[in-house]
Amino acid sequence: MSAAANIFVGQTEAPLVVKPYISRMTESELFAIMVGGLASIAGSVMAGYAGMGVPLNYLIAASFMAAPAGLLFAKILYPQTQQFIDSQPEADDSEKPSNVLEAMASGASAGMQLALNVGAMLIAFVALIALINGILGGIGGWFGYGDLTLQTIFGWIFKPLAYLIGVSWEESGIAGQMIGMKLAVNEFVGYLEFTKYLQPDTPVVLTEKTKAIITFALCGFANFSSIAILIGGLGGMAPNRRGDIARLGLKAVIGGTLANLMSATIAGLFIGLSGAL
Repeated sequence: MSAAANIFVGQTEAPLVVKPYISRMTESELFAIMVGGLASIAGSVMAGYAGMGVPLNYLIAASFMAAPAGLLFAKILYPQTQQFIDSQPEADDSEKPSNVLEAMASGASAGMQLALNVGAMLIAFVALIALINGILGGIGGWFGYGDLTLQTIFGWIFKPLAYLIGVSWEESGIAGQMIGMKLAVNEFVGYLEFTKYLQPDTPVVLTEKTKAIITFALCGFANFSSIAILIGGLGGMAPNRRGDIARLGLKAVIGGTLANLMSATIAGLFIGLSGAL
């Protein structure tokens, strides 16, 4: 249910459909929720990216493909070995609102608490990444690389990976840098850089296949900052699982990234085949 909800809402809203079960889930089930959230983007965010010029048809396809892809890699990386808990959680009548006004007030209060948790964690993680970039820039300046950042390093690392998922070697450097930006910061920064290559006056014209692969590869919340969002959002729903969420966070980012890259590979394959016909 959470994986299906991730097609339409974000990584902190989708788990609300299974909120009563989160505190009692096995680690494999909890991990599946985390990967599902990181492999997809919210519908509202999708509309924003489409407004920036990112092809909407690719974004919609990527969102629907993210649900099964996220579950696939979640179970590959963390198979179900613990016993399922299939009993219904006991209902607490004291938590049920007595009328519509109380339900509205309770929902607003819970939403505010969730937003504050997520915001605080996100600020801390973004600040940490900025600190790392500052240190790297200082060290790089000694060797003539004053603009060295975490994004740049990941761009170098992901260049051969971009080539492996179907991008031509000539364009793999551009694709690799965007994937690196998405992983180190977030997908918004990656798409913002991507839109520069969608303008009519762009000096570098990307092929349609490369545009599709980049769109699919960036279409997910799998980045280091999202670990903080998971701890603040999902951990706020089940405080007793906060330690498990923090421990599995980096592994979930890997799972979400692999899901996005697999979707990008499949999209590139089909577009390449259609172009050859």
